[in-house]
Amino acid sequence: MAAPTSQEASARPRIGPQAPGAKRFIVGIAAIAALGGALFGYDTGVISGALPFMEAHFGLTSLGEGIITSALLIGAAFGSLAGGRMSDALGRRNSLLWAGAVFIGGAVAVAVSPTVPFMTMARFVLGLAVGSASVITPLYLSEIAPPHIRGRLVSFNSLMIVSGQLLAYLVNAALAHWEAWRWMLGLAALPAVALFIGLFFLPDTPRWYISKGRQDEAGRVLRRTLPAEDVPAELARIDHARGLEADAQRGAWRQLRTPWVRRLLLVGIGLAAVQQITGVNAVVYFAPKILASTGLGTSASITATIAVGAVSVLATAIGMSLIDRVGRRPMLIAGLAGMAVSLALLGASFHLPHSTAVSVLVLVLMVLYMAFMQGTLNTGVWLLLAEMFPLTVRGLAMGAAVFVMWMVNFAVALVFPVLLDAVGASTTFWCFGVMCVLSLAFCKRYAPETKGLALEDLEQELRRAAGAGRADD
Repeated sequence: MAAPTSQEASARPRIGPQAPGAKRFIVGIAAIAALGGALFGYDTGVISGALPFMEAHFGLTSLGEGIITSALLIGAAFGSLAGGRMSDALGRRNSLLWAGAVFIGGAVAVAVSPTVPFMTMARFVLGLAVGSASVITPLYLSEIAPPHIRGRLVSFNSLMIVSGQLLAYLVNAALAHWEAWRWMLGLAALPAVALFIGLFFLPDTPRWYISKGRQDEAGRVLRRTLPAEDVPAELARIDHARGLEADAQRGAWRQLRTPWVRRLLLVGIGLAAVQQITGVNAVVYFAPKILASTGLGTSASITATIAVGAVSVLATAIGMSLIDRVGRRPMLIAGLAGMAVSLALLGASFHLPHSTAVSVLVLVLMVLYMAFMQGTLNTGVWLLLAEMFPLTVRGLAMGAAVFVMWMVNFAVALVFPVLLDAVGASTTFWCFGVMCVLSLAFCKRYAPETKGLALEDLEQELRRAAGAGRADD
């Protein structure tokens, strides 16, 4: 699973003045904070290579595989709910420090787990860090970056998530020969230590300092990214924006009772579910198991999975470059169509006799599916969730949608290995293909188009569109 992007990711970067040394400061922030995204990706991707060896070591059933895999995801769901509140109370940096400490402890606990229940609990705890980081990292980056590079910096976090998954696949392949699954899991502690130590050298964000009345500290951070003469105006702007947001949040629950807002919330939750029910994390978590079912050896299956990670990184980068030019709805619809065709062919390929050629065909079709998914649906859904809700309910509505996303992710990871054994790979992937077709119809009917609209104008446009849609029902 990849990480959230900010509402400003679609904005064209503006060239603005910088303080001396600002570039070095910002690059340092990005390098350290984005380790949270990389850990998110690594901890969700590494299980794919460890599972085949854990299955033999613990005598896992298909249900046991699903429980161990999904334990991290249920933890991430609750971690994402806690992450926002914790970052407001403790600060963005201190909350990331907490997540880094849990990443370290969780990685070590998972690596030394003596029993399945211990492993399940350790992965649940690790999931708390994954979920928290999925919320706090983009929040920290978006608040500390200068406006003219904010979109690129936050999108970099999304790229780091899929890069973390690729790193996990590379580590899995390197250690598969020795069946060193504990090392696969435990090596996540190294970047977690780097994150934890690096954060001691970073400040918190000006926005959080101002929320706590610490104007002087906010000014010191801003002077590291902006010319000194621009700092007072920026402090005033942040203070004013926080006041408006506080007023908006007080009316959030009342706004949710408004029919057009409630309709948008349901659409957002639907988009979050679409991202998961179409099967992406079945491939991310179980690619070696899928390839092994075609007759490919365990080590070869784990090595072949590197192609899935590499294409995910490339497709994410391409999708980020296209989304503002092509638009959100066309990207979703084209991507879901491509995913449906890929899954139909993938399901059919499992009816062919086992051979190396069939294993290669299955890998190619999985890679094709992931290219459509990561380059279109994943990019488009995260951006729409950040853009489509009115200010008064934006945090509340997006939090609800992301929670649903993690819970559906949990359900897919729990059920997939059981379904694979019960009905076979062919029927399983055809079921995901049907989900793609239904999701395409949903997106064509309900997904809003936000391309080219300023956020200030978007609320009125979505209000009008939701009202027209209600009249058509």
